[in-house]
Amino acid sequence: MTDKSSSPASSLKLPEGAIPAATLVIMRPSGDGGPDEILMVKRASNMAFAAGAVVFPGGRIDPDDYLVARQHGFAGDEIDGAARVAALRETLEETGLAVGWPELTEADAAEVRQALLNETLLSDILAARGERLVIESLVPFARWCPNFKEARTFDTRFYAIEAPSHSHELTVEEAEHSHIFWASAQATLAMADSGEVSVIFPTRRNLEKLAQAKDFAGFSEHAGRFPVDLVTPWIEEREGETHLCIPSHLGYPVTSERFERVRRG
Repeated sequence: MTDKSSSPASSLKLPEGAIPAATLVIMRPSGDGGPDEILMVKRASNMAFAAGAVVFPGGRIDPDDYLVARQHGFAGDEIDGAARVAALRETLEETGLAVGWPELTEADAAEVRQALLNETLLSDILAARGERLVIESLVPFARWCPNFKEARTFDTRFYAIEAPSHSHELTVEEAEHSHIFWASAQATLAMADSGEVSVIFPTRRNLEKLAQAKDFAGFSEHAGRFPVDLVTPWIEEREGETHLCIPSHLGYPVTSERFERVRRG
């Protein structure tokens, strides 16, 4: 369940104990001229949060992410800077794709990924290599903090970026994920509707938002027209049915879903 006292007025309040996190939507042109494809990962079935669900790469913000952000000029808004760093770091750890790190060659990406998985600090890796992340290239477009009683509470900032060119095969970090694939937002939603994949409520709403644009440039323009306000879904009775709702001013084409249909965590 979620807190039934929630309402549009209270949805801007950050739930107590929320864990700061970040996620990254990586978009690349499709081979057939259709909508851009997005990199998706499937969570392992034994994970405490969103087990077996298809999600965007991402994870918790670590203390070292704040240090890297300060070193890269984001001291004025530390949490935004740290979230950007976390989104890039987690993507490399989870998929092997180095995003926002133009000086990191494909030949070195696997070694750096393994160092991160072995808990070497990103700040130390960057210092040793004399390199910096291009965290300003990320486009912020959402911030979600669902307060579902069945799941951990994450305060997650969403960013989008164009995929860098790469020729190596991407692989999941097996401790957390079981599968990786590229698909358009529309295709992933269709797979969810057919039961081929499972998506949690925030992922579905953001896939619907992404599906409104054909490519990264179009989505960046769309994202720039709306504020990045905190979204904490609330329960509301509508025509005799219980719905899980989100605000209507943030550019989402679907702002409620029958509670009985929602996958929360």
